[in-house]
Amino acid sequence: MEARTVTSPLLDVQDLRVSYPGVGNFLIKAVDGVSFQVHRGRTLGLVGESGCGKSTTGYSLLQLVRPTSGRVLFEGTELVGLSDREMRPYRRRLQIIFQDAAASLDPRMCIGDLIAEALDIHGIAKGNERLPRVRKLLDLVGIPSHFLQRFPHELSGGQAQRIAICRALAVEPSLIVCDEPVSALDVSIQAQIVNLLQDLQRELGLAYLFISHDLSVVRHISDQIAVMYLGKIVETADKRQIFESPAHPYTQALLSAVPVPDPDVERSRTRIVLTGDLPSPANPPSGCRFRTRCPISIPDCASVLPAPRELAPHHQAACIRI
Repeated sequence: MEARTVTSPLLDVQDLRVSYPGVGNFLIKAVDGVSFQVHRGRTLGLVGESGCGKSTTGYSLLQLVRPTSGRVLFEGTELVGLSDREMRPYRRRLQIIFQDAAASLDPRMCIGDLIAEALDIHGIAKGNERLPRVRKLLDLVGIPSHFLQRFPHELSGGQAQRIAICRALAVEPSLIVCDEPVSALDVSIQAQIVNLLQDLQRELGLAYLFISHDLSVVRHISDQIAVMYLGKIVETADKRQIFESPAHPYTQALLSAVPVPDPDVERSRTRIVLTGDLPSPANPPSGCRFRTRCPISIPDCASVLPAPRELAPHHQAACIRI
């Protein structure tokens, strides 16, 4: 087995919780006790169904959504509880790429000004240094410099996403939260953006939290994968372990739905079809949250909240049946 060098994580998330007030006395527990780590130059893929809390998790790391409780340690510094002013130096090191790139770009500003805005805010490049820096950033993401005077409505979906990536890179971050960055793009453009992100990671030593519901994309870009269901992480493992030996029944169901290009293999596979609807985070099931849809649930699942258990090195799952 390949030896690993133990290093302190770039980002260490501990028992993170985000709740919103609901109707009556209900609390909507969007994120409920999530823990994970992201290491320098590595990618953690966070996957799960829509509404499971993936994006809220990403926003709370940057304090765009304030956590209810828990810890977010970035390079050993606690971010939870910092004011907007105190967070400002860390915003340069922590960036985000939004799912809807076009909506994240101010339609009244040309591309050159959109990129230069980040440089101005953080005082990175001034005067004669400003324009060469913007041109260099555009070149880094494969956009010609004559796009400087264009406006967001003149861009294709792929071009808008490249500009969004460019803006994130402008402040020289260490970690980028990628919130479904390719889900709105055509498949061919998806591949270009994923390859671009990988190239930038190798060149700049970036770390990513890559949020997606598309396991095929996550498999291509991630080093480790965390599977999320209704506000909780149910399984975490290296990419190979997740795809070759998934342990949690929810992970197994997700992987069974991933299309396989070989028709013979596709026909021979057993599809795991989940029954029932996704429960509401305002009123989650008792015990294991997945039990109402789980094909192997037993009565004890209703009363026992499963804790993550180590099945192998770097492989944890939260299920009393495994």
